[in-house]
Amino acid sequence: MLSHFHSPSGKVHFAMTSMTTKSRIQAMALLTGYLIFLAPGLVTAQSTGSIEFTAQVTPTGGRPEPVRQLTFYLLRKSLEDIRAEALQLAPAADMDEFIDGLGTSPELKAWMKKHHSVQLSGEDFVKSLSAEDILDVPEFFKAYMAHNEAYRGAGFPEPKFRKKDLDSNPEKYNAQKREYEAAIRKFIVALPDSKKGMDLELVDVNPGAKWESSEGKQRKLVEARAFRLAEERYLVAHSDTDLDGQGSFAAVAPGNYWIGMLGSEAISGDVRLNWDFPVTVRRGVTSRVELSNLNASKPSFEAHNSNP
Repeated sequence: MLSHFHSPSGKVHFAMTSMTTKSRIQAMALLTGYLIFLAPGLVTAQSTGSIEFTAQVTPTGGRPEPVRQLTFYLLRKSLEDIRAEALQLAPAADMDEFIDGLGTSPELKAWMKKHHSVQLSGEDFVKSLSAEDILDVPEFFKAYMAHNEAYRGAGFPEPKFRKKDLDSNPEKYNAQKREYEAAIRKFIVALPDSKKGMDLELVDVNPGAKWESSEGKQRKLVEARAFRLAEERYLVAHSDTDLDGQGSFAAVAPGNYWIGMLGSEAISGDVRLNWDFPVTVRRGVTSRVELSNLNASKPSFEAHNSNP
């Protein structure tokens, strides 16, 4: 039979006296139940792990600051992969399809598809234009000519062909037109600064803002679906950081997880951070994680996000 006694130290000891095999099994079951009764959290504590984390963000030229009272999520899948899954449900806008719907010349559509860009403004755009681009795309040529109107008669090429020659002497007209285009090409190559500012003449045909608006709506849709997927399929737990930027996840089953933020960012000065940090939970172990600028998923700066 199973008996117990207390030692002088106060500990409980168990002993089995002579008994049959069946009786021993019954006794062992009784002992297990008795131990669980004495320490109800023992099995759970030994079969799970926990995570303690600290989050801080450092502004440019500043000191680290704790990420206070923001919600962090523990997920079974990385946010990057969740967003990819959401993107399959809401595919990104197709730029070529967008370009096909524009009311511009075929030449400009071909240029935008070739360069995979619909932004027709800015210093980088103007610098990227070659003399051939300006001469081949009607919108570019018109903008360049309008912008350089002030230079007419001051070294800027003058056309010799006349519209009346197009019918009466087409060979002469075409030859003089080719000479004129060659002269403009030579002028652009010799004076690349003559392109500066020509994008101001393209405001009415620039589809950049319309495309950015379309992309912005698409990003919001993808983020909303990713948030829903994370909550419905991959969420394990969530934790709000305290005033010291500390949070924790308790009683987590062993496995691989990711700590991230959904629908929010950690902001300090000009720096905005988000995390998608992997962490492994082991049975009976507390994993400690420090989240900072160094392991943020995609650090960004407020100055870079000034445009919608």
